[in-house]
Amino acid sequence: MSQNSKAKRDKRKKQQAKRPFLSLNAQQQVQNHAVLTNEEGQVVAAIGLQGREWLLAIGGQSMGNAENPVPMLAMLQHLANVQEKEGRKVTLEYSDLIKQLLAALAEDAGQTAEEYLAAQVAQFEQAQAEEEPADGEEGGDDEAEAVTDASDAAPAAEGDDAAKPQA
Repeated sequence: MSQNSKAKRDKRKKQQAKRPFLSLNAQQQVQNHAVLTNEEGQVVAAIGLQGREWLLAIGGQSMGNAENPVPMLAMLQHLANVQEKEGRKVTLEYSDLIKQLLAALAEDAGQTAEEYLAAQVAQFEQAQAEEEPADGEEGGDDEAEAVTDASDAAPAAEGDDAAKPQA
């Protein structure tokens, strides 16, 4: 093999046209349509459109996808409400496309866009309220079980010591 073969091969590759089917594998860019930002201007969560699929990202991680972004928007609005109750200042901004989709769904339901979104957010708040008492009850049961398990283990440990031969 000649010393110039690599240089010739590299030159030939540069002169060749790019293969068109390589771009088929390339991911389509995600277009942000709703962004929840904190007071420092950092993005907390976002809804984006990739092709025909809506994506939800929270904390930089993709959390889900759907054909309809309105439930995700309601989730972000609920998250914003929770953050504000905790004393954090957050801002939720969304695109005209989402506003149009929201208005169309609200019109079908016979409501304004604000009323429709508020009803969707109320569902998340109701679900959270139902989970909170259940979590409190389970925590008490776990503690009671842990105390019971510990008291059962103590006599067993004493019995093990008595059964062992002493030197």
